[in-house]
Amino acid sequence: QVQLVESGGGLVQPGGSLRLSCAASGFTFSVNAMGWYRQAPEKQRALVARIRSDGTTNYADSVKGRFTISRDNAKNTVYLQMNSLKPEDTAVYYCNAEPSASTYYKNYWGQGTQVTVSS
Repeated sequence: QVQLVESGGGLVQPGGSLRLSCAASGFTFSVNAMGWYRQAPEKQRALVARIRSDGTTNYADSVKGRFTISRDNAKNTVYLQMNSLKPEDTAVYYCNAEPSASTYYKNYWGQGTQVTVSS
């Protein structure tokens, strides 16, 4: 079955950096678009960054220039490098496997990892 396991969250001071990882299994990772979303308290889950199978990316305006999404198809892993973190980046971050033939057109989520930016 499809599994997405995030890691790398934690507490960091403003201006600091974190790298999130999402290890995927149970589907053909290399052909699948992947994304990172986040959900802050009392807010809706929102797209942070997305990477297609060909490596093209797009980002939410709020993170452009600070966050970088990447993928390692040999390791079935997608990453989110977060630099210059701000308190407003505090949220639970979720890995997403977009619906495709590889996932039998189902949308899959990881369990989430907490990122807290605070001094």
